[in-house]
Amino acid sequence: MKRKLAIGAGAALALATLGGAPAFAADHESTVSVLHGVPGLTVDVYINGEEAISDFEPGTLTDPMMLAAGSYDIQVFADGETPDSGEPAIEAMGVEVPGGANLTLVAHLTESGDPTLGAFANDTEPVAAGEARLTVRHLAAAPTVDVRANESVVVEGLSNPDGASLETAAGTVSADVVLTGTSDVAIGPADLDLAEGVNTIVTAWGSAEDGNLALAVQTVEAHSAPSGVPSGLGGNAQQSALTALLAFAAALGLATVAVRQQRLAKERG
Repeated sequence: MKRKLAIGAGAALALATLGGAPAFAADHESTVSVLHGVPGLTVDVYINGEEAISDFEPGTLTDPMMLAAGSYDIQVFADGETPDSGEPAIEAMGVEVPGGANLTLVAHLTESGDPTLGAFANDTEPVAAGEARLTVRHLAAAPTVDVRANESVVVEGLSNPDGASLETAAGTVSADVVLTGTSDVAIGPADLDLAEGVNTIVTAWGSAEDGNLALAVQTVEAHSAPSGVPSGLGGNAQQSALTALLAFAAALGLATVAVRQQRLAKERG
């Protein structure tokens, strides 16, 4: 099945909902990272007839990229297939990419386990000297959870697809995710280095029912491009990662981009 996917309106809504572009993003380009958070699906992505991302696997967070605004043609193939050996699962022609945004795009599961696509703003506002920002996002097929740091609850009652942010003293913390109101650990613990002046973004993804819950970690410095977990992508692959995820989303049967605005609860640690 082939679909035509246009995202100009959805991306514009993302900017309006999230309060506009960050100071460092030029109007003609966007800073974008892409997280593949749907378990069990690996794809190859072709941009304008050239392979851009091969073996795009669940759990992969691309390096950040400055992506020029414009129109792109994309094709998605089952892993291992090529334009010479098979038909694309989807052709998305004329995908419109806007400028002036700092986003992480995430393909993930809803609480009930359905694939969806979300666009999330990365907070690059500065923090006080000696402090760090911690952002958590619940994008897993799992019930409401609490997030703990050093076994103390710092975010309570977080549901998919919500997020929360707090400011605390810089340093290393042991973080885990527990079912709300209990000490039953669903994910973790994992040691997080909360660097001074950095927003550490922790995303829970996967499925509780399938037993594959996991955490993805991304860091964003104030008024600079976010630094993602290295993914082995470079050059043309990074430049086309945004369109890759959009095509990937359409391959899952999605027609629109879901835009989420995080609720920010700031506390002093």
